Amino acid sequence: MSLLKALAAAGALRTLDHALARSLGRLEPDTPEAVLAGAALASLAVSQGHAAFDPARPGLVVEAEIAWPGPDRWTAALAGSPWVALPAADETAPNAPLVLEGGLLYLRRYREYEQRLARRLLDLAAAPPPAVDSVAMAPVREALFPPATADPLQASAAMLALEKSLLLVTGGPGTGKTTTIARLLVLLVAEAVLAGRPPPRIALAAPTGRAAERMAQSVHAAVGRIRGAGGIDPAWLDALPTGASTLHRLLGTVPGSSRFRFDAGNPLPLDLVVVDEASMVDLPLMCKLADAVPQGARLVLLGDPDQLPSVEAGEVLASICEAAGEAPDQVTLAGNGDLFATSAAPRSASAPAIHDPPLRGHRVHLQRGYRQSLELDLAPLADAAREGDSDTVLALLRGGGLPGVHFHEDVADPLAVASADLLAHWRAVAAHADPARALTQASGLRLLTALRGGAQGALALNARIEAVLEGGRAATHFHGRLLQVTENSARHRLFNGDLGVCLRDDRGLLATWFADAESGVRGFHPSALPGHESAFATTVHKAQGSEFDTVWLLLPQRDARPLSRELVYTALTRARREVHVCASEAVLRTALSRRVDRVSNLAARLRAPR
Repeated sequence: MSLLKALAAAGALRTLDHALARSLGRLEPDTPEAVLAGAALASLAVSQGHAAFDPARPGLVVEAEIAWPGPDRWTAALAGSPWVALPAADETAPNAPLVLEGGLLYLRRYREYEQRLARRLLDLAAAPPPAVDSVAMAPVREALFPPATADPLQASAAMLALEKSLLLVTGGPGTGKTTTIARLLVLLVAEAVLAGRPPPRIALAAPTGRAAERMAQSVHAAVGRIRGAGGIDPAWLDALPTGASTLHRLLGTVPGSSRFRFDAGNPLPLDLVVVDEASMVDLPLMCKLADAVPQGARLVLLGDPDQLPSVEAGEVLASICEAAGEAPDQVTLAGNGDLFATSAAPRSASAPAIHDPPLRGHRVHLQRGYRQSLELDLAPLADAAREGDSDTVLALLRGGGLPGVHFHEDVADPLAVASADLLAHWRAVAAHADPARALTQASGLRLLTALRGGAQGALALNARIEAVLEGGRAATHFHGRLLQVTENSARHRLFNGDLGVCLRDDRGLLATWFADAESGVRGFHPSALPGHESAFATTVHKAQGSEFDTVWLLLPQRDARPLSRELVYTALTRARREVHVCASEAVLRTALSRRVDRVSNLAARLRAPR
């Protein structure tokens, strides 16, 4: 059986993947089977989050038992095909739909995304901002970062923003990333004003509406604390943005097109773009964002590279962090007028000269945790999950020594063990007449699943919850229904991930309400909404960018492809006060033993000397 037929027989390919291979075969009947299969797998790989297909590791894309060609023979067949361009001959084969580079087979468009993104990030990293008057800025820095109480890493991030046009601020949950950004923004506004320039034009953005809302709330609260502490010119604080938008809204969605209104030819009219939850941003969107950042502007990316990467292609934040390496600066309290001093560790004079990666020194990784309440010390459990230490995770879950952490071992149905508590929460949402209060109540608890389909998936759980809450009535929308938007709609100003709640008013009219940064809430007739689904239970992927007082995590009874340590870590770190884990020992160990492995050459492109 041919390779392509074996893949089809195993049910490994989507209709789209198979159609691409068959089209190439019809246009050029002599195309080797290995090339046709490679084309199908390159298409499938993108759907699974990879930027390209690796012929040396086909098992990353297809788990079925297939007699794979040897990687050298496969690569040679690809390199000899007119359907596959090689980097050296790319200009002579502009119509080839595939590109073979660095041992990876790309769909041409994704190779271009990777190239363009790397080029633009390196350009940003190489562009120095205007020189800073350190004497004039010293009082401002001391007011924002008092030597006795300031987190040195947060201060380091703020100072780097004065020196770098590209900055990565990374850290785990609650390490103060948005607090750092608020002070960083004040520092940049103060520097511009004291230098006689107008305040910078700043935009705050995130991949989803919920993440943008959280970002705006966090920055607003941090600015309020700065204002209350005094020592900072109120006019500088008034110059800061009061809201945040989704990336799609920022770039200007063009209906019916994958293009945006702002791009390299029509850049954003901004001096600084700050993106929160950057781990959720996929390769095409990050490329288009970087293209739209104008020359002379700054780009700041915030996120946790240990979380799940985007659902779509790429592992962008993790790749950029890998290229930047560990932050090389040693941060110390100087206490001598120069509030904080940063200095790279000296290199021995006898040591051979080595190439510093272009992004070295552009990253600060925050470490001190602030988010969790006094009732929940999640750090030991989250750290063990991030490291894949299943023995420690199980010991902490079973030991009961972590307040707020509960392990329901071998429980396959949280509705069976906690139905009263869960249903009481969702009924409390429906009891609010005020949509804003209902939305706040809704964000207090979420049931998270690893899977979308199946008996333990989000779809089945939502159907069961709805059947109880709506009292058996066959209504698609009902009072108290939580829903989540699943597609972007520029016309509605609703985007994938936005959370809504259906409520009836005093006249019995049903509307679906969403949080809005400008008006507080906005209502829509349910029939007018873009694509959406129930959100009593959601996948862990859908919960990224959100946090909840209480999280219930349900893992499937058997191993499944989406399970990974990143999924467990991401789910745990959505909780502020309480987390419940429903899983068996075997499945939990399997999940923690597996890492998300995305195929990409972005980190290598960013490490290359210029």
